[in-house]
Amino acid sequence: QVQLVESGGGLVQPGGSLRLSCAASGFTFSSYFMRWVRQAPGKGLEWVSSISGGSTTTYYADSVKGRFTISRDNAKNTLYLQMNSLKPEDTAVYYCAKGGDSPLSQGTQVTVSS
Repeated sequence: QVQLVESGGGLVQPGGSLRLSCAASGFTFSSYFMRWVRQAPGKGLEWVSSISGGSTTTYYADSVKGRFTISRDNAKNTLYLQMNSLKPEDTAVYYCAKGGDSPLSQGTQVTVSS
């Protein structure tokens, strides 16, 4: 059974940083592209970033390019999202997802506010 548990969210001031983690279990983690997506209040899901199974390929939405870095540790079955230079418009619930699956987990809340 696929299980994804996000953590690391919180309240941060504009310009600050956070590192999100996603602990995965129930599948062969290293075999799958993984994604981060987010949902801002009152809006739909927005793709943020993707990473290939071997970390050789990464993709970013234009809105986060240059500020966010996706990475993974296949030995620990964990996905990461380092978020720097955070902006109020980054406020959202952040979810990790396996491959093309819809997010199934609770996500972690990120709030950027002064």
